[in-house]
Amino acid sequence: MKYIYEFIGTFFLVFTVGMAVINPNGIGLWAPLAIGSALAVMVFAGGHISGGHYNPAVSFAAFWRKKLSMNDLFIYWAVQLAAGALAAFVTIYFKGQKAPIPLELNYHKAFLAEFLFTFALCYVVLNVATTKATAGNSFFGWAIGFTVLVGAYAVGAISNGAFNPAVALGLAILNLNHWADIWLYFIANLFGGAVAAYVVNSAHPHDI
Repeated sequence: MKYIYEFIGTFFLVFTVGMAVINPNGIGLWAPLAIGSALAVMVFAGGHISGGHYNPAVSFAAFWRKKLSMNDLFIYWAVQLAAGALAAFVTIYFKGQKAPIPLELNYHKAFLAEFLFTFALCYVVLNVATTKATAGNSFFGWAIGFTVLVGAYAVGAISNGAFNPAVALGLAILNLNHWADIWLYFIANLFGGAVAAYVVNSAHPHDI
C-alpha cells in the first residue's frame, strides 16, 4: 500500500500545481497556497503509511537518514515520477492546452533557488517527521506543506518553484519549463535533499 499512497499523494500534488497555474482559470498569486495546502493534506493522509514523501528528493533524504531502504528508494522514485507525469496529462485534458511559453531560466539563480528550498523542505520533513524530539506531533503536515508555499512565493519567479523532481517532470510536460532544463531540477533537488540529511543526521545522530 505504501507505493499506492505515494502515487496518490504525488498525483494530487502535481495535479494541483497544473490546475492552479495553467490557464484558463489559473489562480495566479493564490497558486502557492493551493499547492502547499495540497501537499499538507496529502502528508496528513498518507504519512502513516508511506512516510508522505511525494518527492524523490525527500525520499533521497529519507534514504540517507536510514528511514528508507535502497530498494524502496528506487520504487518510490519510479512511482512518484509516474504519478507526476500522469497528473500533468490529466491537467492537459482538463485545461485543453499546455502553457504557451516556458520559463526561461537563469541557470545559476535557478539552481541555487531549487537547492535552497529543496534543502529547506527536506530539512523540515526530517526534523518534524523522523526525530524522537518531535515524535507524535500534530503539525508535521502543515510544516511541510507551508515550506513549499513559502518557497513558491519566494523564488517561484526564478525557477517555477518545483523543489521536487516529480513536479519538475510535470512542469516540463505542461510546457512550464523547457525539457532541456530538467537536469537542473533533478541535480539541485537531490543535492538539497542529501545536504539536509547530512545536517539532520549530525544534529540527531542517535535517531539514525
